[in-house]
Amino acid sequence: MKSIKEQVYYLRDFVVDEKNALFDRLIQERTSYVTLVLEDLFQSHNQSAVMRSADCYGIQHVHLIENRNVYDMSSTVSQGAREWLSIHRHNELENNTMATIEQLRAAGYRIIATTPHRNDVEVDDIDLNRGKMAFFFGTELTGLSDLVIEQADEFVKVPMYGFTESLNVSVCAAIIMYSVIRRLRASQLDWHLSDSEKDEVLFQWYKHAIKASDEILERFNRDRGKSNN
Repeated sequence: MKSIKEQVYYLRDFVVDEKNALFDRLIQERTSYVTLVLEDLFQSHNQSAVMRSADCYGIQHVHLIENRNVYDMSSTVSQGAREWLSIHRHNELENNTMATIEQLRAAGYRIIATTPHRNDVEVDDIDLNRGKMAFFFGTELTGLSDLVIEQADEFVKVPMYGFTESLNVSVCAAIIMYSVIRRLRASQLDWHLSDSEKDEVLFQWYKHAIKASDEILERFNRDRGKSNN
């Protein structure tokens, strides 16, 4: 089988030049320096709204922890955005939270709980230079689990000045994304995807954009195999 890069290059011939130019431009705007983790959100439209914001701000990866509540993949709210994101569903264990935390830590992410805490900082003051950030958001009623609070490396909050004690989770996520991405893009940090990450994401995008992509790639790889014999 050919490499992902070779397959991506081949698939470019099956879309119009305008689409290729759009993919070339947007892949340069994507980042994995920031990722979002949604723990047991009950309402699928909130998860979908977060995904739409993630796509708008160029955040490529979204993690869904599904211990009790399962994300409805048939939801149309995020359909336009979901196909361009890398969605990671954590639902194989009885409690998937710790496994998700360990996976993200192993990938070099700081675990950041989005909840008021005695050691919290406001979102505009979070230190971007300390490394990649995984922002955890909790369920609409009770917030993040005790496990996330115990395991968090840092705590961040959105300042509020009214009678209402909390923001809707999708609104909170959008505010945090805007603040962090705006500052990140203005920094000297290398927040872009690596070359291999770009290839993997582009492969996903082209497969979504081309209806018969599986058949095209099967034929492409089969022909390559024959040519090597």
